[in-house]
Amino acid sequence: MLRCRDGSLYTGWSTDVERRFASHRAGSASKYTASRLPVELVYVAPMADAAAARREEARIKSLDRAAKMALLARSSNRPVAAA
Repeated sequence: MLRCRDGSLYTGWSTDVERRFASHRAGSASKYTASRLPVELVYVAPMADAAAARREEARIKSLDRAAKMALLARSSNRPVAAA
């Protein structure tokens, strides 16, 4: 999950988090984040496979902002790092 300059949150999945994050920072990964640079990586959740990652992405996207912020607060004691 990324936090954008305007405070909005962007959720996605990737098999290579560092590469994808670099693309977002460069403004070439998505129109949404490109218009809200800079972005900050705030949450990474390692998944068993791509299907699990897509399910988790969908679950997180279905949360309201308060629930997403609570997820970030619960994970704040874990370092943000690529799996």
